[in-house]
Amino acid sequence: MSIVDNFEAMLASGKDNALLRFSLGSEYLKAAEPAKAALHLRQAVSFDATYSAAWKLLGKALEACGDWPAARDAYHAGIAAAESKGDKQAAKEMQVFARRIDKRLGM
Repeated sequence: MSIVDNFEAMLASGKDNALLRFSLGSEYLKAAEPAKAALHLRQAVSFDATYSAAWKLLGKALEACGDWPAARDAYHAGIAAAESKGDKQAAKEMQVFARRIDKRLGM
């Protein structure tokens, strides 16, 4: 049984929280399944809007899906979440990612 299978079994058993969804999203992203990753990461941030690591991974998943505007929005939400918690490093990383998207979109 894979890690994803274990996490999916936990979800199916009724356990559902930000950390489980983040973990599923992370594993799906590693498995090159960004759409599934984005689905779980959106759930993670719906559980905890201040979960900056989930916002960052959501941005990466959306980029991998080619949804640049949504990725940019995720990074900006993540920047706000990181700044609200004093996580300057995460905020800086996401600012870099958002600027790259801005350049790509000609903004």
